[in-house]
Order: sequence, then C-alpha cells, then structure tokens
Amino acid sequence: MPDLAEIPVAEERLASLMMVADGVGGGRKGEAASRLAVEELTQYITESVRCYYSAETGDTDFTRALEAGAIKSHQAVIERGASDPDSRGMATTLTLLISVWPWCYLLQVGDSRYYQYRDGKLIQISRDQTMAQELLDSGVFAASIASGQSPLSNMLSSSIGGHQSAPVVKRLPNSWSTIHLLCSDGLTRHVSDERIAKRLGAIKSAQQVCEDLLQDALEGGGTDNITITVGRAVAREDGTSQND
Repeated sequence: MPDLAEIPVAEERLASLMMVADGVGGGRKGEAASRLAVEELTQYITESVRCYYSAETGDTDFTRALEAGAIKSHQAVIERGASDPDSRGMATTLTLLISVWPWCYLLQVGDSRYYQYRDGKLIQISRDQTMAQELLDSGVFAASIASGQSPLSNMLSSSIGGHQSAPVVKRLPNSWSTIHLLCSDGLTRHVSDERIAKRLGAIKSAQQVCEDLLQDALEGGGTDNITITVGRAVAREDGTSQND
C-alpha cells in the first residue's frame, strides 16, 4: 500500500515521505496489517519530524525515533491480531524513505525494496529481510538460489506483526540527480533491474514511470501485489527543494 505525503513542520520546512507496506499472505488480513502499520507510523513520524526541526534533534536521536516508530507499529499490529480472531496472524512489510533535505532516512522491515537511480545506474540500497537472504549472507546459499529460486525467498525473517521485527535505519545523502524507488516484490519478481533502470532513465514524471513499471510487471506475470512509488527532488526557482 503506497503512501506519498508532504508533512508541514516548523518554519514551513517540508519533509517528504514515501512508504510501502505489503501485507503478508494477501487477503483482508494483509491489507488490514499494512493499513494499520502505515497509519501508526505516519502519525508517529509527523511528530518526530517536528521535533527534529524545532529542537535541532541530532541524527542519532532521529534514527532512534524511526526505529521506535517501527516497533510501535509492530506492537499495534500484534495487539490487533490478539484482540480479533479474524486478524490473528496478520503482518506486513514496511519500507519508508523520509527526506529532510539534504539527507534522506531509510527505514526497513521485511523485503519491500528501496532503490536509487543515479548516474545511469540502479542501486539496491535496502537488504531483503528473508530467510534466503540470511542464509546467503551466512554463506549457506548461493546467490542464484537466494534470488528467488527457493521458497525461503518468500519467508520473511523480520516483519511488522510477525514473530520478529528488526527495523533497520540508514541515513543517506540526497541529491538533485537521484531518483528514489520503493516497491513491493510484485515488481521485482517480474521486471528485471535492467528494465527498471531503463524506465527510470527515461522518466518524465513520477506518475508516468510508475504506470509504465506497473504495466511491465503485469505483462511479466503479475502474480503478486504490485506497489510502486517513485520520487525525486526538483529545485524550485528560489533554490529550495520540492518533490515530484
């Protein structure tokens, strides 16, 4: 479930938020889990960003705030599942990018991905939190197996609402030339990195490139939920940044 918003903060500064939450297992439980996680985290982060500006909060404190927001969402999903038998077992991935110029912060739980496209190259910044990736990192799996040829590629080692949640936060420099892509595995399962890079390299607008990538994924099989959000910083005439 994609969500792209601009959050007003003190002194009329803006933080840009991109988020993907892909419900585990599909169906109503997955949809409810992703919606609840996004609602909880958006509310928490809105206040955290205000504090970041008004109190000049350091990067370490802001990173911890993002981690705390993910855990808060995790607990909310667990509590909903415990209180409602129909929601038992609900869980979701959660990948978020928040831009506080000239930096951006990545928060990830699960296997929805974050890519950067710059200088003609597509770079996966996030790391899949799956059992296959864990085994690859430990040297048990070959890369070809972990890339999708094993059922363990679909088994999350960390999620919001699951047995374990291990949020990872990174601070990254932003730039005018960087295009940001967040997506569920419904895109990457059916569209190659080369094709994604070609689409992003020919970008005319965020909406246009999302529609093109969606069509590519559908033509490639479309066997899973396909969520795509793309953003880039665009300079205003006064030299400040806005987002496309």
